[in-house]
Amino acid sequence: MTRCEDIHIAGRRIGAGAPCYIIAELSANHGQRIETALELIAAAAEAGADAIKLQTYRADTITLDCDSPFFRIGEGTAWSGRRLYDLYDEAHTPWEWHAELFAAARKHGIACFSSPFDDSAVDFLESLDCPAYKIASFEIVDHGLIRKAAATGKPLVISTGMASEREVEEAVQVARDAGAAGVALLKCVSAYPAPPDEMNLRTIPYLQERFGCPAGLSDHTLGIAVPVTAAALGACVIEKHLTLRRADGGPDSHFSLEPDEFRQLVEGVSTAEQSLGSPTFDLTDSQRPSIQFRRSLFVAKPIAAGEMFTAENIRSVRPGHGLPPKHLPDILGRSAACDLAFGTPLEWSHVNTD
Repeated sequence: MTRCEDIHIAGRRIGAGAPCYIIAELSANHGQRIETALELIAAAAEAGADAIKLQTYRADTITLDCDSPFFRIGEGTAWSGRRLYDLYDEAHTPWEWHAELFAAARKHGIACFSSPFDDSAVDFLESLDCPAYKIASFEIVDHGLIRKAAATGKPLVISTGMASEREVEEAVQVARDAGAAGVALLKCVSAYPAPPDEMNLRTIPYLQERFGCPAGLSDHTLGIAVPVTAAALGACVIEKHLTLRRADGGPDSHFSLEPDEFRQLVEGVSTAEQSLGSPTFDLTDSQRPSIQFRRSLFVAKPIAAGEMFTAENIRSVRPGHGLPPKHLPDILGRSAACDLAFGTPLEWSHVNTD
């Protein structure tokens, strides 16, 4: 088995055996109000998230202000018909907010890091002592950006939506060669929302084995069933969008969780992790009181010493204080070693074995 190297974000170990690292994605759900962004950070912390993640770009650093059809979103998404520039201008997190958002996260006891989308964003985030960098699925093919982020010596979390296995391999190699302090890979389906039947979550343990790094899920499905399932499959990281109210609208709100739902996600992931355990058939503490309800052999009619045991006077019933039912064929046809009252749990000492 390939050895899996852990990563650390703001002192928190992420890897096999560590609690799943849960990231609340702020994305565009601030609605261009810093007050909302600050509320989301507080809500993420209260819900039990380990980190809040930002996206650091401006419309003119991620696309061109161009009216060509190439820069208009086609059919099949929630943003069909819109110009890329206009969408990203609406969705971006103003850079002048970042310092206050990082400080707010520290105040609430959770990490804050970001997805940079060009070299200037990496330089800016370095000035804020960003503890890690997320490479979005759409940027996994941008080796220059990966190299720039990795050269900071920070860990990289890389989403793999739309990427071929070869493209994932190339991205990981670029990150490692450029000096990243470890890599984590996130299975991702880049659809908004993503259909559960396209998630192929068994890719998560494959990524971990194939690339020797923590693997997890960047999730765009509706609800919490898919990320909880990912945790049961061993996901080390789960990222999910957070909004205060889906009814508020916005580019990403329709596939985001509200705070109470995010709390349920955190609790569900924790429960899934607790339930995994190890392969065992040992009797657990919680089961010990229930052993009494197993079936066993009891005297169903009074039996005199020397009388034969029959299917009428010996029965397999609850509770479990007598001999196991598997011994019934060995007992039928033998005689009683003593008088036995109705309701007596049968023991070997009651049976003549001569």
